[in-house]
Amino acid sequence: MKTKKIVVGAIAASMLSLSVCSIAPAVFAAGETVQISASEESAKAGGEFTVKVSLADIPSTRIAGIDFAVKFDNTIITIDSVKAGAITETGAGSSDPSASTSAPLFDYTINNDEGTVGLLWNTMLDDSAYWIKDDGVFCTLTGKVAANAADGASTKIEFIPFKRETRPGSGSANDAISIGYLDGEAQVEYTVTAKDGKVTVGEGTTVTMRGDANCDELVNMADAVLIMQSISNPDKYSLSAKGEANGDVDGEKGITNKDALKIQQYKLNLITEL
Repeated sequence: MKTKKIVVGAIAASMLSLSVCSIAPAVFAAGETVQISASEESAKAGGEFTVKVSLADIPSTRIAGIDFAVKFDNTIITIDSVKAGAITETGAGSSDPSASTSAPLFDYTINNDEGTVGLLWNTMLDDSAYWIKDDGVFCTLTGKVAANAADGASTKIEFIPFKRETRPGSGSANDAISIGYLDGEAQVEYTVTAKDGKVTVGEGTTVTMRGDANCDELVNMADAVLIMQSISNPDKYSLSAKGEANGDVDGEKGITNKDALKIQQYKLNLITEL
């Protein structure tokens, strides 16, 4: 069997939402965009890595359903496990009658033969207090680099639509990443922007810009803030491997608040270089 874990219940719940959409077409929320991103990580051949998949810019109307997949080069890496992130813990699990052991709110499929992982979170509760509202880590993907992978080789962690029919028996393939909610009988979809991640084979990550902890090719106070957030609330905020390499500027190995302080001093012109 190719699929390590078969999603049944959560996809069934998603299909119920999609069957509603067959009555009323999906409506895109004007001006509302959600970003999904994957971190950039590195590991030596035969070593283990963990990629963080995050959501950002979640609108005030929140999210009741998420449905997408990631694609990777299975000659370079394989995925062994998936863990739900802190932002999925909304309290819906104890209140949603559709949630059960066979139909969890967060579910996934791992298909290393095809090089994909399908990801889904869905609640049937109408009360948006139980929907996803916070930016942060949606899930983590842990896997291994192939033992024969060449040093310097890399694979994108690419976001793609979940491989399924638009609804059971339709014969129509899903072609969209879906993030949104139900408003009565209408499915409201957010515009989705995706920032792919990467896993690189090697001992470590090269520094691309000292101080650029958020990897936006700038050094500013936002980098110091992200470092402090990643230390105080690691379940919600995190640095990529490249971000950790860039942000480690205090001369001591590892990310600490001292690195954030030094970046602040640099931006306030109290020191001239990082």
